[in-house]
Amino acid sequence: MPTISIFQEDFCGLIGRSASMSDIEQWMPYVKGEVKDVSPDTGEVRVELQDTNRPDLWCVEGIARQIRSVLNKGMTPYAFFSDKKGAKRRIQVAQGMEAVRPYVAACVSLGYAMTPEGLDQCIQTQEKLADAFGRKRETVSIGLYRFASIAFPVTYGLVKPDEIRFTPLGFEEKMTPQEILTVHPKGLEYGSILAGCERLPLLWDSDGQVLSFPPIINSRELGEVQLGDTDLFVEVTGTDLSMVVLALNIFACNLADRGATIESVDITYPYKTEFGTTVTTPLDMNQSQRISLEAIEQALGMPLGSEAIQEALASYGYQVKATRQSVSVALPPFRNDLMHVMDVAEDVAITRGYDSFSPIMPQTFTVGSLSVEEQTSDRIRDLLVGFGFQEIFSNIMASHQELVDRMRIADTEYARLVEVDNVMSQTYACLRPSILPCLLRVEAQSPRAFYPHLLFEVGETAQLDLEANVGSRTTLSIAAISANSGANFSEIHSYLDLLMYYMVWPYELEPVTHPSFLEGRVGRIRCHGHAVGYIGEFHPEVLEAWQIDMPTSGFEFEIRKPEA
Repeated sequence: MPTISIFQEDFCGLIGRSASMSDIEQWMPYVKGEVKDVSPDTGEVRVELQDTNRPDLWCVEGIARQIRSVLNKGMTPYAFFSDKKGAKRRIQVAQGMEAVRPYVAACVSLGYAMTPEGLDQCIQTQEKLADAFGRKRETVSIGLYRFASIAFPVTYGLVKPDEIRFTPLGFEEKMTPQEILTVHPKGLEYGSILAGCERLPLLWDSDGQVLSFPPIINSRELGEVQLGDTDLFVEVTGTDLSMVVLALNIFACNLADRGATIESVDITYPYKTEFGTTVTTPLDMNQSQRISLEAIEQALGMPLGSEAIQEALASYGYQVKATRQSVSVALPPFRNDLMHVMDVAEDVAITRGYDSFSPIMPQTFTVGSLSVEEQTSDRIRDLLVGFGFQEIFSNIMASHQELVDRMRIADTEYARLVEVDNVMSQTYACLRPSILPCLLRVEAQSPRAFYPHLLFEVGETAQLDLEANVGSRTTLSIAAISANSGANFSEIHSYLDLLMYYMVWPYELEPVTHPSFLEGRVGRIRCHGHAVGYIGEFHPEVLEAWQIDMPTSGFEFEIRKPEA
């Protein structure tokens, strides 16, 4: 969960009233936050936030804004979102950007003299939004510049890696983009985002001055904001237009809360976007949604009435109009997290306070017990532990390399996986179709333990099934491996036979071929007339891929309810 630093005096200035630490702790539930640490000497307060869907709260300005709205029974709208005069300044997006980093949003901040607290919070917000919300700058990155030195219009285009030279932040000498990627610390850290790009993104003004090399580093000439700077240019680039606009909206509102005047910037695209070919930012993307009052009341468990619900939502910053049967709501421009009626009901509950709801005792008396599947799993665990096996617990998510490449099943029917779309980490990119790779991972990390190694796990696997309700089905499986100098098919078969005997599950084996196992030393397990799994000696190439030196054999099968 996001944890941020705020300073008590700065927070009080933003909220518009004095506040003790007791007051701050009392207000934290309004932002689903908790005070974790306080430094009396500096006034620093460490706040942990329990909501990853509200990036606008990952800064002191956002926390103060939300609390101020509740205390004042409403939020003053930001005029620059409804300004219809048209922008004075423009960014021209060049052809080809759609294939690299297609979107940009920007605004101008005038009149706020940057203070030490303001600069610290700008840097913290910039880092939180880019790293957590922007997935380490892959989908969102933010740049701040000294506005007075920029000649508009600004161009957002592509250059060759060695075509231009500028001085990046943190360095004294000019460098090409290619040199920045290979030498600069930020280039080394974030250069993988642009891997494979023949031409690289760059922002420059009409005088040819380089603003930044997004998403890597700003130029030192224009991008080094200092204390006392009164006029700033803010830009956000990325691969998701809604996320880019939302990040800019948050930054614009933060600067406005500190006293800045925000002016819009026109972004002109040579290709279509979801908001058109000319987008004026900051931009209010939110549309009104109509929600049943009954659904809100049912979720909260008590009748509140349209007037009370309207008052609660307005206090929390919504634009709201209520009738007897429904309520029309729109989020403020710095939020984009309304996905379900429960989100609205939760905000009503937060505003009113959870202690205002009377607890209701259950009307039906029930007795809990283990499911049949869990009872069966426990029985299997007891038996395998009795056979000398050790149980492991692993994550149902793993990497494509572990589940496919190291198991020698690439380009085969066994490589059909349930994969995570737009994954944040390749380590957890797929749902496992088999538990055996997880057991082999543990075995690969255990070469110093005394042999024999007997490992097992009872757990869930995910099978790709396009005919199922969600395109996949979850199964409960048992997998076990044996690793020792004498591990072979006969040994692991004896353990399988013993397990099936005590479980009173008749089974049979039939010869098959499987890429993960040695030819002639692998069989398909059939139980109750169904093919449920495999048993065999692992292929030497599988063991080599896992860097396992000992012969290893194993079995895995789906646990099915015995049929009558």
